[in-house]
Amino acid sequence: MVSSILCFLWSFLISVFAIPSIINVAHRKQLLDEPNLRTVHMSLTPRLGGVAIFAGFTSALTIFGDFDREIQQIIAGCIILFFIGLKDDIITLSTFKKFFVQVLAAGIVVFIGDIRITNFHGFLGWHEVPFGISYAFTFFIIIGITNAVNLIDGLDGLAGSVTVTICLIFCSFFYFQPIANSMFYANLALALAGGVVGFLRYNIHKAIIFMGDTGSLVCGFLISIFAIKFIEFGYVPSGPAVSVSVLIIPVVDTLRVFIVRILKGQSPFSPDKNHIHHVLKAAGLQSIYIVLILVAVNIAVFALIFSLSFLDINIIMAILTFVSVIFCLVLEWVKKSYS
Repeated sequence: MVSSILCFLWSFLISVFAIPSIINVAHRKQLLDEPNLRTVHMSLTPRLGGVAIFAGFTSALTIFGDFDREIQQIIAGCIILFFIGLKDDIITLSTFKKFFVQVLAAGIVVFIGDIRITNFHGFLGWHEVPFGISYAFTFFIIIGITNAVNLIDGLDGLAGSVTVTICLIFCSFFYFQPIANSMFYANLALALAGGVVGFLRYNIHKAIIFMGDTGSLVCGFLISIFAIKFIEFGYVPSGPAVSVSVLIIPVVDTLRVFIVRILKGQSPFSPDKNHIHHVLKAAGLQSIYIVLILVAVNIAVFALIFSLSFLDINIIMAILTFVSVIFCLVLEWVKKSYS
């Protein structure tokens, strides 16, 4: 308990005290994000908040957290993503270069750390996953969730608040239902949450700094690892469904915009202003209310699915899909009503 609290507090303090200096340096060196047609901010703003988050949670883990070889590989992956994100925040990189580094980071944790999904717990009749499919599917999950968190980082406080919510939910399982090595992940989740909470002090309302790829890639990467370990630890029989419910906002937002773009004959990777936060912003909601609504939706969907976790996983997945479709239809109605 003491080490976990210290991980959170240390990470929070490093982050909250480091950011003013980062903002000062960013303005002096003109390392600022310029407003464009896809952004909601109107002024030049630094986007190096991920530097403080990374400094906070890595220093907290190395000082107060006990960790094994798996955590070492995870931190190695985070370091690689941190530097490619930092470079992209300063000098915009091509999508291919960022994707290549994401594959490299995923490869470290999957092949060297042997962190992968080995059981679907009966989803579509699958239990133990064949060796090759296990590696391929885990790669897809890590890269998909990493980019999903990156895509929701378009509104003051949104990516940070969703990240903290997800970290605390997974941490509650890692800590209060301990399994071998789960405490390592509880400390990791709390350390990340602490760093992001410190960052939110300057980002949640009228942001004066953004997370940037430096932060969103690392946060998404770690969240994907938490989801995989949650499934593998087997806290509930329907682990995959509950894990998806915890990640519902970034997952549904990403799938929704990809489907809409494809239906319009566009590339699923072409940028636009069709994300959930864009739709709600166009409806006249203030940023802080959008964040509160989406965090509340995230918690409500998790609570619903977790309360039904005793059911067959295929039934739960069907319910989760139905809820997601209804949510998307409501968004389309809002979009048409206020366009």
